[in-house]
Amino acid sequence: MPATTAPTPVTGWGRTAPTAARLVRPRTYEEAMAAVRAGGARGSIARGLGRAYGDAAQNAGGTVLDMTGLDRVRTIDAEAGVVVCEAGVSLHRLMEVLLPLGWFVPVTPGTRYVTVGGAIGADIHGKNHHGSGAFCRHVRALDLLTADGTVHRLTPTDDLFRATAGGMGLTGLILAAEIQLHPVQTSLMTVDTERAADLDDLMARLTATDHRYRYSVAWIDLLAKGARTGRAVLTRGDHAGREALRGRALRAPLRFNPPQLPPPPPHFPGGTLTRASVSAFNELWYRKAPRHRTGELQSIAKFFHPLDGVPHWNRIYGRGGFVQYQFVVGHGQEEALRRVVHRIARRGCPSFLAVLKRFGEADPGWLSFPLPGWTLALDIPAGLPGLGGFLDELDEEVAGAGGRVYLAKDARVRPEVLESMYPRLADFRGLRRELDPDGVFVSDLSRRLNL
Repeated sequence: MPATTAPTPVTGWGRTAPTAARLVRPRTYEEAMAAVRAGGARGSIARGLGRAYGDAAQNAGGTVLDMTGLDRVRTIDAEAGVVVCEAGVSLHRLMEVLLPLGWFVPVTPGTRYVTVGGAIGADIHGKNHHGSGAFCRHVRALDLLTADGTVHRLTPTDDLFRATAGGMGLTGLILAAEIQLHPVQTSLMTVDTERAADLDDLMARLTATDHRYRYSVAWIDLLAKGARTGRAVLTRGDHAGREALRGRALRAPLRFNPPQLPPPPPHFPGGTLTRASVSAFNELWYRKAPRHRTGELQSIAKFFHPLDGVPHWNRIYGRGGFVQYQFVVGHGQEEALRRVVHRIARRGCPSFLAVLKRFGEADPGWLSFPLPGWTLALDIPAGLPGLGGFLDELDEEVAGAGGRVYLAKDARVRPEVLESMYPRLADFRGLRRELDPDGVFVSDLSRRLNL
C-alpha cells in the first residue's frame, strides 16, 4: 500500500487552496480498511481523479486515500446491462469496456475522468438530468466501509444510501457499486445545434423542446450585454442508431478512441484570460455556431467531453487557479436567474466556460444538488478583484430564491448560507454524528461547512 512519508500538497481542479496531507493508495479492501484505521487524529477522505473543483477531496494534516488503485471491473451482465465495479474505476474505463458491448454509462458530467466512487459521492449530473436524473438514480447497490470498520451493502431504499449519494465521501469509504447502464447501437451522437439571441429566447427554446432530446446543454455568453444578454449556443442530441451511419463508421459502429492534444505548459502565464480576450473568444464562438443545424454526427468525446482532449486544461488559468460557481434555482424562479445573469454580465466576469441546463425531478440523495429548474455553471479566474464578495452576493440571491450551490464545485460558500440551501442538512449531520462520532472521515470541505 504505497504512501507518502511526508505531507504532500493536494488541491482541487480549480487549484485555489492546496493543503498538505499524507497520501495512501490502497489496492484491496483490506488495505483500504487498514488505511482508514491508521488515519490518525485528522481522519481520512477518499479521492478519485481530482476533478472536484474545490476542497472536497482534501484533508489538511490528515490522510487522503487515492482510490484509483481499486480499479477492477468485476462483472458485466451484457444482456441486462449491469456492471459491478470497484470505486476507483473511471467513467473513461467503463466506456472503453462497455461501448463495444453496446452499453453506455447512464450519466456523465463534462469529463469522463471521474471515478465511480466520485460519481456517487458527488451524485454527478449530466446533460440528461431532465429525463434521467443524477448518477445515483442508476446505482442498484453499493458497498460502503463505515467508521466502525463494517462494510455495508446498501440499496436505494436505505437511509445510509441516500446520505451517501451526494454526501461527498463523508459517510464512509465507497468500495464498489452495481450500476444499471444505457443501451446504445453506436458510439456516435446525432446532434442538433441552434443559436439563441438572448436569455429569454434560450429559456423559451429549452422549455418548449427539451423533452424531445435525451441530452441538452447551452453554452452561454456571460459577457454579452444589453439586448444580447444571455445569448447562447444550444446543443442537443441522442445516441445515433446504426441507420444513421455511413461508410467507414458502419464497419466499426461502437469504436471508441478519443483523441488527445498536448497539455498546456505546467506554468501557464497568468493574465491570459482577460475580459477582452474572453469577450473576443465568446464573440467568435457564438458567430461560428450554425443558426440551425440538425442531424450532425459527433463522437461521444466531442459531444460530452470536449475539454478532456486537452490534459490539464485547468492550467490555462495560471498559478492563481479558478473558481467554478454552479447554482440551481427552481421553476418559477426564472426572474432570479435573469437577475444573476445580468449581474454577472454587468460585473464583466471573464468566463468562457459557462453552461445553462434544465434539471428534472429532484434526486433522493440528502445532499444531492439537482432540483427541478435551471442550473448555471461558470468558471471565473480566482484572482478577479472583489470576486469573493461578489459570489457571496450571488449566494444570497440564489438562497433567497430557494436554490443552492453545488458542493462538488464549491470552494468558498459560507456555512450559514448553506443551511437554507439543503433542507436535509440536519438529517445528514445527525446520521454522521451517529455513524462517525470520532471524525474518522473528514475533509477540508466538511470542516469549512461543518458537515
